[in-house]
Amino acid sequence: MVSDTKQAPESSTGEPGAGPETDKVKHPVSGHTVVSGHTVPEHTDARALNLAWILERTRIWTRRALILALRVSRLVLTGLRHIRPGLRYLWRALLRRWRRSLEFRTVAVTIVLSMASFAVVGAYLSNQIANNLFQERLKQAESESRYYVKQVQDTFDGSQANDQSSVITLVYDTLKAVEGNGSVIQRRYVFEAMPEQTKPRNRWVESRASDQLTVRVIPPALRKSVQESGKDQYWASTEFPVGNQDHPGIAVGNKVTFNGTVYELYLLYDLDTAQQTLDEIQNVLWAGGAALILMIGGIAWYVTRNVVSPVSHAAVVSEKLAAGQLQERMVVKGEDEVARLGASFNHMAASLQEQITQLATLSQMQQRFVSDVSHELRTPLTTVRMAAEVLFDARDDFDPINKRSAELLYNQVERFQSLLSDLLEISRFDAGAAVLDSEPTDIFQVVSHVIDGASLVAADYGSEVRLTSRHKRIIVEMDARRIDRILRNLLLNAVEHGEGRPVHVSVAANHDAVAISVRDFGIGMSPAEAARVFDRFWRADPARARTTGGSGLGLSIAAEDTKLHNGWLQAWGRKGAGSNFRLTLPLKKGGTIVKSPLQLEPADINLPGAAPERQILVVDAGDASSEQGSVADPTPEDAPALPPVLPPVLPPAGENDADKTGEGTGL
Repeated sequence: MVSDTKQAPESSTGEPGAGPETDKVKHPVSGHTVVSGHTVPEHTDARALNLAWILERTRIWTRRALILALRVSRLVLTGLRHIRPGLRYLWRALLRRWRRSLEFRTVAVTIVLSMASFAVVGAYLSNQIANNLFQERLKQAESESRYYVKQVQDTFDGSQANDQSSVITLVYDTLKAVEGNGSVIQRRYVFEAMPEQTKPRNRWVESRASDQLTVRVIPPALRKSVQESGKDQYWASTEFPVGNQDHPGIAVGNKVTFNGTVYELYLLYDLDTAQQTLDEIQNVLWAGGAALILMIGGIAWYVTRNVVSPVSHAAVVSEKLAAGQLQERMVVKGEDEVARLGASFNHMAASLQEQITQLATLSQMQQRFVSDVSHELRTPLTTVRMAAEVLFDARDDFDPINKRSAELLYNQVERFQSLLSDLLEISRFDAGAAVLDSEPTDIFQVVSHVIDGASLVAADYGSEVRLTSRHKRIIVEMDARRIDRILRNLLLNAVEHGEGRPVHVSVAANHDAVAISVRDFGIGMSPAEAARVFDRFWRADPARARTTGGSGLGLSIAAEDTKLHNGWLQAWGRKGAGSNFRLTLPLKKGGTIVKSPLQLEPADINLPGAAPERQILVVDAGDASSEQGSVADPTPEDAPALPPVLPPVLPPAGENDADKTGEGTGL
């Protein structure tokens, strides 16, 4: 029996010395060697120097190893810092590809599902093959064990050996025959006397094992079952060393008796050959599965490409059609469903092109007609206006009927000229010829100019125009002429519909926008009226007389001017409570607006439970959605407080800003 515990090497004793650089001199009296101040006898000189040199070299190599480990760790960290952005970019690219490519998703899902299916099937097949190989080898091991155990027992029972040499030779030859003939060991054995036997034990044979095995390779549960049994045979899976490797095997245990002593006889069958066969089968399965998955992926890619490519082509053609390239068409091949889809798509595109061309031609004709008529009317209108002015100046010399006729003629000619100017301006907007002449301007100069110009009309109506703001100067890059026209339209409309009540003009700004609101307390607007307030030639009450000489195009032109500035023009109103118009402009030309500095729904209006009655009309350059979708919009710090004329009642929380309800209508 060979123990697997190795004997520890004996440690040599000696005095540690210094390194190889240690000073070494010969003592002049005693003849001993002096190393670093210590006297060393002559016979220990070589040993101490060798030990000192070893310690010094160990210290040097330890330091070098630490330095090398530190450098390697730094290289690894540096590599991770450089690899991480690449991995992050790759992951984002894969996610982007997953979201945008139906072909990629289909192929990826097909491959993943195929891999999962093959893993399940491969695991099942591998398990079945392994189980069949094991069961076959187990049956063979049980049959052979019964045969050889019976043969061993018969040999022991018929033995006449009674001396030590004969007994040992008999046991050795009998167990050696169990291993089998040939150069390759077919089975191994472990022969061990049962412990705690009451009968006299065989003093010459205690244990035997083949190939330097020990009883430790036998599972304890198997030994316990064999020891507690009679003549039954038991087996268990185990591992035992063969050379430098551990091989899987089957241990079959039985009891045999020899000269009155009971022995445990375990036969071990090597399953390494079966394991190699199973590994080869698994390798073939994995290789075949990988090839099959690649083939399935290629087939899925080919099929998906044939199906998705026409759809992708249709999407590209649709985008080009939407961009205005109406001549684009799909390539039609074959007579299948995809070909019919392409033909139908081309027919639809041709029909759309024809209709859009007709509408564009009609629109151009209408725009040209309006422009031409407006230009042609300017000359006769100038003549008629001059004649009307002559008659209007001489009206005091006329009789009352002719005097009234001269006044009506003069007023209507003035209105006609305003309408003609507005038509010309609208035609420029429709033709895309309107451009901005932006320059930094103080918004208060424009507001003051508008209020001064509307003061006479406000005095006629008995309305007071109030300007409130917490700012003294706000510089905005804008076209002052167009902003003046917008504010003049808003203020004159507020005066006309304010029924003699005060009109409040508020100005506020934040870090990216400025807002001007015009608030009146007149007749107000219903939701249906607010939805059409910026339509051309639309009037809330057709029977109501237009006393300020407007053409019906003022708010439409104001909306177009606002779009040119990339701003917002919004309206709020309620019947009997007045209305509020808010103009929001970016401080810089081409800037974007995130939030208006002023709230649209006045804070002095109480609308409990009347959310469906709120109406917002947003006129912007396509970015008004940033203010819609939220319920609450608290008043910014720099928003001026509106001086209340009606009794101020604060609205409930979340209902004080109509432009955040998401119920607005965008133009």
